[in-house]
Amino acid sequence: MTVENILLDLDGTLTDPKIGIHTCIRYAMEKIGQPLTPDTDLDWTIGPPLKASFFKLLDTTQDDLAEQALDYYRERFSTIGLYENELYPQVHDTLAELVERGYNLYLATAKPEVFAVRILQHFELIDYFTKPYGSELTGERTNKGDLIQYILQQEQLPPESCMMVGDREYDILGARRNGIDTIAVEYGYGTMQELTQAAPKLKIQQFAELLNYFN
Repeated sequence: MTVENILLDLDGTLTDPKIGIHTCIRYAMEKIGQPLTPDTDLDWTIGPPLKASFFKLLDTTQDDLAEQALDYYRERFSTIGLYENELYPQVHDTLAELVERGYNLYLATAKPEVFAVRILQHFELIDYFTKPYGSELTGERTNKGDLIQYILQQEQLPPESCMMVGDREYDILGARRNGIDTIAVEYGYGTMQELTQAAPKLKIQQFAELLNYFN
């Protein structure tokens, strides 16, 4: 079956959210009483479920503590952090051309859907998508495999008609779990080792290279 549906990650694929995510994590850790040093590497937190990252940052197994940190994070992210974000080059034009060529685009992000929609609206990307999908604030569908499974069920999409595009191993492994091939973008937050081990079907260096594949 020919690919007709493209599932797209958000952070590290369409936009670079580094400043917003890093600043909001630091804000949350300060509020919780465990401030981070300026040289603490936080790039690894972009992609996986945020609550799991707080468990690691706090070095705790206490769910209440991680949940409190997540609440503090969202306190800043919901008003300021989600706009401390930058669109990657050629995203607008590439999405427009993919839609013009007849592809159905679906956002597939572990970020809460309520925030993801606002980001798409902010960057005037929302109209390119058949439908945006994300996680719930309660934590449901933060696992990429679960999210993709949900999208396939909701939209009644055959896996072989889909392709997933993302920057982290979670995108690749989550798609593979659902029988979907993947394209990894190398400019995001997945390391070369991570992407090589996850073994996507294709790797690209610029978002616009999708037009070479989806013609």
